[in-house]
Amino acid sequence: MIEALHYLSIAEASKRIAAGELSPVDLVRAFLDRIEALDPSLRSFVLVRPEDAMVEARKAEDEIVTGRWRGPLHGMPVGLKDIYETKDVRTTACSRLLKDHVPSEDSFAWGRLKEAGAILLGKHENPEFACGGPAEDGLFPHARNPWDTKRYAGGSSSGSGVAVAAGLCMGAMGSDTGGSIRVPASLCGIVGLKPSYGRVSRRGVFPLSFSLDCCGPMARTTEDCAILLATVAGYDSFDPSSAELPVPDYRQALTEGLEGLRIGFIRHFSHTDAPVSDDVNTALDDAVEVFQGLGAKVTDVVLPPLWDFNAVLTTIIRSEGFAVHERDLLERPHLYTEYARGRLMLGAFVPSADYLQAQRVRRRLVEDYNAVFQAVDVLVCAGILKTAGLMTTVSAAHKFVFLQEPVITAPFSVVGAPSISICCGFDHKGMPIGMQIAGKPFDEATVLRAAHGYERATPWRDRRPLP
Repeated sequence: MIEALHYLSIAEASKRIAAGELSPVDLVRAFLDRIEALDPSLRSFVLVRPEDAMVEARKAEDEIVTGRWRGPLHGMPVGLKDIYETKDVRTTACSRLLKDHVPSEDSFAWGRLKEAGAILLGKHENPEFACGGPAEDGLFPHARNPWDTKRYAGGSSSGSGVAVAAGLCMGAMGSDTGGSIRVPASLCGIVGLKPSYGRVSRRGVFPLSFSLDCCGPMARTTEDCAILLATVAGYDSFDPSSAELPVPDYRQALTEGLEGLRIGFIRHFSHTDAPVSDDVNTALDDAVEVFQGLGAKVTDVVLPPLWDFNAVLTTIIRSEGFAVHERDLLERPHLYTEYARGRLMLGAFVPSADYLQAQRVRRRLVEDYNAVFQAVDVLVCAGILKTAGLMTTVSAAHKFVFLQEPVITAPFSVVGAPSISICCGFDHKGMPIGMQIAGKPFDEATVLRAAHGYERATPWRDRRPLP
């Protein structure tokens, strides 16, 4: 029985735990054993907490047995991207500058998860300071795609995507500035949600871009993402970007079905703005048919060109990222990886006029985006331009790839809207294909509803990269 526990969903496991049919101790032990067996080749964790996790599992079991069940995350083994501060647990951002950093406080999001009874298995690999892609000279080796360990897992929430896909944790928290949750979710075949800007507090999470960074959940199912989001969402008076808005019942939204839902297909993103592979196009067309079969009305919609969103995103990230790191880049550049140093230093050459102009154009793009929702409820487009490439190819070319091809996740980061990546098929090599579903700002409920409806009608969630 224990051998099969690693692919239970949070929703399934929590029911069994609440009913006394499953022990948190057995659950955590199963994941720790799997990490020990598989992670030396997958490299998704940079720190594992076997002793502490087992102590916490026993405590959770005692609480639940004595009638103190806290909710669906009680006893659930999870992981965190290594930019989330964790009290008394090393948090490095996978950088030599922070290799011995042990925080004295928890990040807001982990504090919420811990209060809900979640158990931290460990910290996940990410490119240095969540700066994008793989580096040969990093503090830790880059995580490997569990569908093919010769291939890229995406960034920057790479370790989280790998760990969830391979059954090394039940869920994780990643961060997304321009696609860092959604890209690894797409490449690893899991579900990853970038919430609206301001929905989840970023306090205690190392920043990259003050006006773009978002914290969000990664899991194997949409329902699990809804459970995680409901726990971490909410107002935080200590985070200036935090939105003081009510948090809906995200799981209730999943029960509504898709009959009558109006879906806008942003066809031009993947057909003209940035042509995708034939495998991706076929998967998207098939997904549209599934939505229509579920009673949704699908129409083509037009947004500004993908390159417009990318120009704004790139200018803002480069400028704000340099502002975060300026002092260390000037005083201790040798401690950065070549990859991160090269990307971050570009911000030194962004004139203030260009940054301000990008923010002005951003306002226009937000207006154009919001106007589309007079006719639709959610938007659908590709989650990736192509499936996971070989690590050797990605490592050589990835540093400045954003100057050569657009990022299809960029639009929803620029406008601060929720966007989920969900598997919509596999290419001819057996690698996952991701699809994005996006909505109006702070309407994560409808985005989750659409994703859940599609997920239940398709077989993709049942395919696993490893036994």
